[in-house]
Amino acid sequence: MLRVYLDMCCFNRPYDDQSQLKVAMETQCKLHIQNLIKERKLEMAASYMLRYECSQNPFEMRKNTIFEFMNKHTHVYVGDRCQKEIEEKAQKIMETGIKFKDACHVASAIYAECSYFISTDKRLLKYQTNEIKMVTPIEFVTETEAD
Repeated sequence: MLRVYLDMCCFNRPYDDQSQLKVAMETQCKLHIQNLIKERKLEMAASYMLRYECSQNPFEMRKNTIFEFMNKHTHVYVGDRCQKEIEEKAQKIMETGIKFKDACHVASAIYAECSYFISTDKRLLKYQTNEIKMVTPIEFVTETEAD
């Protein structure tokens, strides 16, 4: 079964202005991915960094909704007991210009042996590695949907 990691940009996409077609399409694909996770057709990994970022959300309803989904549907959790290992890996990723929190997300996804890292952050998605496939929600759905 495919294991995926959605970053906080991805989790927040449904709350963004939906007037742009790309944003609306990414939202629909992200919601589809969440349904696949709920139906146990995909495994989701989460991390201490994801929980930290979510806790910083100033919108209580959004924060609670995202936490509830993570708590209910996380298959693999990369906790802070792995922090030293994650942050060492993140340092290498940061050498390519990726910011610390984003690098920790990618490092956590690799640590959790995810096949896909799903984000809507264009800058972050420029990072490429043979350890994990970096995609938008649209690219994920396009690549994994049966013909």
